[in-house]
Amino acid sequence: MSTADAVFAAMRPLVDGIAATFGRSCEVVLHDYRDPERSVAAVAGSVTGREVGSAMSEIGLRVLAAGADARNEVGYLTRAQDGRLLKCTTLPLHADGMLIGALCINIDVSAINRATGVLSDLLGLSMGAEAPVPATDFSGDLNQVLDSLIERAERVHAVPASALGREQRLELVCSLNDAGVFALRGAPARVAKRLGISRTGLYNDLATVKKDSELP
Repeated sequence: MSTADAVFAAMRPLVDGIAATFGRSCEVVLHDYRDPERSVAAVAGSVTGREVGSAMSEIGLRVLAAGADARNEVGYLTRAQDGRLLKCTTLPLHADGMLIGALCINIDVSAINRATGVLSDLLGLSMGAEAPVPATDFSGDLNQVLDSLIERAERVHAVPASALGREQRLELVCSLNDAGVFALRGAPARVAKRLGISRTGLYNDLATVKKDSELP
């Protein structure tokens, strides 16, 4: 058994145990990043609706892109596609100095958030304006996750991705690169098709983005 396999074997019992401890509002997902398109190796709970064999989310893509430098992200907020507020923790797993996966805990705090608002109103307390919470695509399909990232850029610029000007396209390529999309096998071809450019054109854009990021 490899070191990575031993780590996953040790982590699997924790998945059910943590989910059972926190109850039905909690979901625990064990990801094996050695197969990004089928990274979900074990899951307990059903907050995001994923199952064994589903792909990672865009959060996973970001962690994968960080590689061995990936660090724990504890208690951050995001929203599911249906608007539910989730409190999440992502714990990268390493073996032999390499990133191999992650243990993720997702808790649906929507009901608690609504109850807090009701109690504040009853007590006459002002909660103030809530800071916007980013949405995350938990579809379990990497093509859909990629589409979600591109569609955000389309909404920002109010034009289809294929109609973006060069500067706008470079901004999108930069954001996709930061999100870890290009660490996936076959991703450049998918992105180039959505942008309506050749793979050579996309690689040129990537080179420009990386060169600009290295400037002082």
